[in-house]
Amino acid sequence: MGTRDKHSQEPAIRPIIDIAASIGLTEDDLETYGRYKAKVRLETIRRLKRRENANLILVSAMTPTPAGEGKTTVSIGLTQALARLGKKTVAALREPSLGPVFGIKGGATGGGRSRVLPMEDINLHFTNDFPAVESAHNLLSAILDNTIFHGNPLNIDPRKVTWRRVLDMNDRSLRDIVIGLGGSTNGVPRETGFDIVPSSEIMAILCLSRSYKEL
Repeated sequence: MGTRDKHSQEPAIRPIIDIAASIGLTEDDLETYGRYKAKVRLETIRRLKRRENANLILVSAMTPTPAGEGKTTVSIGLTQALARLGKKTVAALREPSLGPVFGIKGGATGGGRSRVLPMEDINLHFTNDFPAVESAHNLLSAILDNTIFHGNPLNIDPRKVTWRRVLDMNDRSLRDIVIGLGGSTNGVPRETGFDIVPSSEIMAILCLSRSYKEL
């Protein structure tokens, strides 16, 4: 969290290492991304749950609205309230999707006094998890089309392929497309399309995995 200096338009942000230290975490417990962003290592979370009776509270929603469901604001407010009660607390927010950020919905950093800084870094690719999921998903898409192109040894019916590509952007022109045009060297023509990255099956696997081995 940050506060604005009355003589400056830039928010004064505490280094993430200092914030981690305030809840008993060391630099070895973090995967840092510059001075102001970090992930907490899985090993640290397991250790804290065993030794300090720590709790993990998941904030989710299921009914989207044009302005968003309010998960970020609730998460920040809950964290602030627990801290006010003397608890050691930290909020961990998922990387926001660029689709909603560049659409009618705002960013995923909250608003007013209930927001997370640095806003621009968080809203624009944060720690690059979304691009990694996007690349992994689309690599599988390319492998699928490549095996159809090279003799189709698995006898896949191109008309029945349900594995689509993903893109972290709201682009209705790419929702339903035809690929493989331009001659025999460019693959087998078929209908497909792009979904948004959060809907990727790879994203679901990442979210549900409880360990690197399981992932």
